[in-house]
Amino acid sequence: MSKRTTLIFSILVGYIVLQFLWWEILLVRQSDNIISLKQNIAALSSSDDKIIFRDVADLQKKKNARVYMIVGEGTVFLLILLFGVYQVRKSIKRESELANQKSNFILSVSHELKTPIAATKLQLQTLIKHDLDRDKQKELLNNALTENNRLHKLVDNVLMANQIENNNLSIQKENLNLSELLENTVKRYFSEPLEKKHISLNIEPNIFYSGDKELLPSIFINLIENAIKYSFETISIEVILKSINNKPLLEIKDQGCGISDKEKETVFQKFFRSGSENTRKTKGTGIGLFIVKSICDLHQITIKIINNQPKGSVFQIQF
Repeated sequence: MSKRTTLIFSILVGYIVLQFLWWEILLVRQSDNIISLKQNIAALSSSDDKIIFRDVADLQKKKNARVYMIVGEGTVFLLILLFGVYQVRKSIKRESELANQKSNFILSVSHELKTPIAATKLQLQTLIKHDLDRDKQKELLNNALTENNRLHKLVDNVLMANQIENNNLSIQKENLNLSELLENTVKRYFSEPLEKKHISLNIEPNIFYSGDKELLPSIFINLIENAIKYSFETISIEVILKSINNKPLLEIKDQGCGISDKEKETVFQKFFRSGSENTRKTKGTGIGLFIVKSICDLHQITIKIINNQPKGSVFQIQF
């Protein structure tokens, strides 16, 4: 909400509240005048002091009851009005924040799309213009393939986020060897030797789970990419899958900047980007963890974030 809109909105609400209080005061005064006139009439219409005092006392009670009623109903109405104003203002503020987040998302996606396209173009142009040896050609083609995979994943994430938002994402469960699915996904997507990516796998064999084999890899990829992205100084990612009480437990550990307790829930919101200076400088669209949480919810999987030691975060997924 702009400052000008906020000012106009505040003035309008203030005017309504003041007008309402003034009308309430006038109504109480009018009621007081009516009761006073009735008391005077009662005093003039009888010569018996007892009757006069009784009538005046009854009218005073009615006056007090009417004042309490006016003030009580007015207070309730005023509180309802203020609560409604608060909710409207909160909703407008939220919509404004969401609009800003969407704008930032579009800018981020545009940048994220341009980068792999430009990199792939450069690799292919180099291959065409220069007569390179086979090893160099292979290196350039692998680089182009890596950028293509990155672009493909970005498009997949955008499409999946749209499906989630429109409640069009459904799951097809089947009995899966979760150990093989996790290992194959990591090795296929992060095509370089994992040692170069500083990713270590600690996967117990033959852990089975009933889930969607098309959606679950998005959890693995987005969490590992997130861990790499926010590991500024030391990239050290550990992927652990083990069985506890016959239930799979997945942990993605990093040695990165970590996540504050305040943001451990909000990081799963769509378009959310951490407010710290370090994380603002990183690339990203703010939909990766939103997709992770949505897929977990569809599978009734619990995901939580705990602090890693000595630094970093652990994304813990209990199947």
